[in-house]
Amino acid sequence: MKKKKTVFFAAVVASAVLLSSYPLDSYITRPGGAYELGPLVEVAGGDEDDQGELSLMTVSMLGATPALYVMAKFRDGYKVLPADQVRSPHESDEEYNIRQLKMMSDSQVNALQVAFDQAGKPYEISNNGVYVMNVLEGGAAEGVLAAGDRVLSVDEQEFTTQDQFVDYLAGKDEGEAVDVRFKRGEREISDVIELAPLPTAPERIGLGISFVENKTIQTTPEVKIDSEEIGGPSAGLMFTLEILNQLLDEDITKGYDIAGTGTMAADGKVGRIGGIDQKVMAADNEGIEIFFAPDDETEGVEETNYDVAKKTAEKIGTDMKVVPVKTIDDALAYLNGLQPK
Repeated sequence: MKKKKTVFFAAVVASAVLLSSYPLDSYITRPGGAYELGPLVEVAGGDEDDQGELSLMTVSMLGATPALYVMAKFRDGYKVLPADQVRSPHESDEEYNIRQLKMMSDSQVNALQVAFDQAGKPYEISNNGVYVMNVLEGGAAEGVLAAGDRVLSVDEQEFTTQDQFVDYLAGKDEGEAVDVRFKRGEREISDVIELAPLPTAPERIGLGISFVENKTIQTTPEVKIDSEEIGGPSAGLMFTLEILNQLLDEDITKGYDIAGTGTMAADGKVGRIGGIDQKVMAADNEGIEIFFAPDDETEGVEETNYDVAKKTAEKIGTDMKVVPVKTIDDALAYLNGLQPK
């Protein structure tokens, strides 16, 4: 009898472990938290006596297990996402994380550019080759290049735009060897790669990588941004507002706790993001008073981010004000019209 109880107990424990740890090919997302931007952004000699706060909002993401999957089906704010809605089929988890961090870095470049344009301060943008986002399995560069590498030149030809990079390789033939100089961390490396058909488009010849331009920006005054643990481009709007708030002598928050979301384009347009409903819930949980939501115009999509945000706010019964914005000018116009708290 005692042996049967031991076996039963062991079976229960094994089942519990399996349900809580067995990985499924999907992800669970849920409302995250608010990151106050003041401690993350430092403008040299910038204004530091503002009374309000500007915050970015996050969505937490976990690898799905059977137990989490079931829980997510019954809890408000939780969602189950198939893996192909989160990352490319040709992308590893590590490459996904690198892509998210690169998107955050690029959003900061745009945020700095737009904020300095608004403040009338000088800056200079440089294009330094291309940044490798992922290396395709079976591609020519497999085993040589890796996600996060920065390609500086090919055959001693340097590139300031990704179009120049693409055009140069387009003139090459299958099996032709090219000398690729790239940077990995602080190390500069050169290697020879024989070009081959792209695994995803065999009619084309190339290195077999996906990439973006590697842009950097130098500003006066200097700005330091500490966001190494935050990925994705969705904080572009809020970074722009925080940088501008420190560049200007006035307190653009007027003393309010303000959060929001949205990508920031170099021309000041605010773009659509994912998980807007979860971010509204997170902002309400954090006591945010004003929330900026992209009033985007996306082809093939009936509801804007703002539409979903407004419905979510009504559903949860929050007192938080949800404000639609299409551009940085919309956000600033709203803030300028606020009465100081």
